[in-house]
Amino acid sequence: MSDRPLYINFLWHMHQPYYRDPVSEKFIMPWVRLHGIKDYYDMVARLENYPLIHQTFNMVPSLIEQILKYTDEGGTDEYMDLTLKPATELTVQDKLFILNNFFSLQWDNMLFVYPRYRDLLEKRGYEPNPQALERACRRFNPQDFLDLQVWFNLAWFDPMFKDTDPLLKTLIERGRDFTEDEKMAVINKQLEVMRMIIPEYRKMIERGQIEVSTSPYYHPILPLLCDTDIAKTAIPGVMLPKKRFRHPEDAKAQIEKAVAFHKRIFGTPPNGMWPSEGSVSEDILSFISDAGIKWIATDEEILAKSLDIHFHRGLADDDGVPEALYKPYYAEKFGYNVSMVFRDHQLSDLIGFVYSKWDSKRAVDDLIERLHRIRKSVSRYDEDHLVSIILDGENAWEHYRNDGHDFLSYLYERLSTESAFKTVTVGEYLTEHPATKRIDRLFPGSWINHNFKIWIGDEEDNSAWDLLSETRDFLMSKHQELKADNNKKKMFEEALEKIYIAEGSDWCWWFGDEHNSGMDDQFDQLFRSQLMGVYKILGKEPPEQYQIPLLREDRRSKLTRELVAFIKPEIDGVVTSYYEWLPAGIYDPRATGGVMHQVESIVSGIYYGFDLKNLFIRLDTGVNLSSPNVFGLTFNLHILKPHVKRIEIKIQKQGNISASLYEKKDGDKWSKAQDINKVAAKDIIEIAIPFKLMKVSANEEVQFIISVARGEEEIERWPGRGYLSFDVPTEEFEAIRWCV
Repeated sequence: MSDRPLYINFLWHMHQPYYRDPVSEKFIMPWVRLHGIKDYYDMVARLENYPLIHQTFNMVPSLIEQILKYTDEGGTDEYMDLTLKPATELTVQDKLFILNNFFSLQWDNMLFVYPRYRDLLEKRGYEPNPQALERACRRFNPQDFLDLQVWFNLAWFDPMFKDTDPLLKTLIERGRDFTEDEKMAVINKQLEVMRMIIPEYRKMIERGQIEVSTSPYYHPILPLLCDTDIAKTAIPGVMLPKKRFRHPEDAKAQIEKAVAFHKRIFGTPPNGMWPSEGSVSEDILSFISDAGIKWIATDEEILAKSLDIHFHRGLADDDGVPEALYKPYYAEKFGYNVSMVFRDHQLSDLIGFVYSKWDSKRAVDDLIERLHRIRKSVSRYDEDHLVSIILDGENAWEHYRNDGHDFLSYLYERLSTESAFKTVTVGEYLTEHPATKRIDRLFPGSWINHNFKIWIGDEEDNSAWDLLSETRDFLMSKHQELKADNNKKKMFEEALEKIYIAEGSDWCWWFGDEHNSGMDDQFDQLFRSQLMGVYKILGKEPPEQYQIPLLREDRRSKLTRELVAFIKPEIDGVVTSYYEWLPAGIYDPRATGGVMHQVESIVSGIYYGFDLKNLFIRLDTGVNLSSPNVFGLTFNLHILKPHVKRIEIKIQKQGNISASLYEKKDGDKWSKAQDINKVAAKDIIEIAIPFKLMKVSANEEVQFIISVARGEEEIERWPGRGYLSFDVPTEEFEAIRWCV
């Protein structure tokens, strides 16, 4: 057997979605901050104890940007704000949010190991449905909430800090009865740790122990930006968006932005790139090469499809794997040359998904044995070989005991002492072993099943692409006008940045049936908010359909009570009789809002019904409609389908009320079409809207939303997600309902 060592390339990919809300400028989720204190620092800092271990870290620019927003610009997230709020000042809404979200971590390894945290979970209950949370809210006292605020933030710290930091050790040992000052100290400690992250990477780069590579700025799927039709190569029958998205210039921009940002943060441009999700195609090679990127990495299945071979693993697992996997290649297109390395799918997935369930020593022994077998299988070739182990560097470890410290420590000890192996960065290996094997045809796909199915093809994914296309087209239609005005150039650039954010892969990762975060609705809202931001930057109102969730189950909101018969209410602003609205459909914001519902809303009930000629709407409110505080409010009925219209009900001084129908003219401008006379507001708001005025016919579906605004500012919107709907009735409506 040859004395050559087997070279091993660990590439840890560090990434989070872009959580910053374009309106509030807060982060709507805390995962950058919490992974910042658990994974981003310790994964590189631990290498100081193992100087022979060389590794590659792929840092996505938008992740670094978010870290710096926290550390340098005072950024916060909704969870952090509710942590810092004194427990005695929490509203019911705050308490419900905390009870629903402050147990969001891996229970076995991060919660059950702390008795007080476990007690709080049991006091809340294991099934957080809205009714159970409201009961738990009454059971929790202020000290319970304070302890929960602290434990959620304390439990996320990496063991490196829990075991050594005096403050954290003291709090963990005591376990309960925390103070507001101690809570503030925990948050300050989090920010202190986050400030250590980037300097630690810089230090280890200077030592020559790590290489930091990059990804396209907002983590888009580059091949799909170049041409969504590329998805048909791997899946010929895939359903594609209505409009073909083909903007290679955006792929180029995302790469160039990443390289420029990387150079600003680390002092030199990156030599390598993990294209988002390992997604590659021949279309992206020229942009990568032009940006100065020397190498990229992707999955073994892309290599297999490109070479038209199969990497067979025999009964002894790695025995028989073609040595073709364990060498660098170069892909060339139109004179552009980029080196490539390919991840060992099996070894990477063992660390990412399997070894967490094993005893740490047994898991490392198994991995080392597999590496020995690979070394043996390639030893008959008189050349060096590189095994690339590439995976997520943050999300796997919470599933390991002690956050993976035991596994990684033992692994690095073994690799440091066994002469059969040598760990290297990708750049180090390619410097000594330039790629000599050419890939004549680079197969387009990602690390997941060598295709793009996760991000395109599902109805929700395709709807997202269509919305992105529509928004981008709108922006570009204004380009000439904006660039002609020096004062408006910045507006265009800001709006284009929203497009780049919306091109990120994370939105479509959660759309469709493949994945479920438990927070998909928030990703949906955040994606649409970025696109709506394009319109708002340009001073335009976003089209109404941007308010509709892309998630299928969230589109049509459920009623508290279904509409069962025709109604004919008196439009007088009072409940004339018990029976006048009895058959109507009812939507109760308080009952359907869930954990995140707005406790003190203006609209407390929405009733709707019809006869053959009119739609009737009744709004119950939690405010006195004759109070001066209500003057200036506008109640809007947004009709989304079949024709976009808006009906404004204005409460004016002295309790006067008016209603008008608005339609869009010249594409995006609202214009009053007609006043509506049948409207009243006393105890309730009532209005009758002729179907003829709405220009709808029998059997057509009408979709609508109710909102409340003061001036230009929208205060609330119901349903919070989705829309209400009904079919315009025929004369047989009641007969059909009775048959049902």
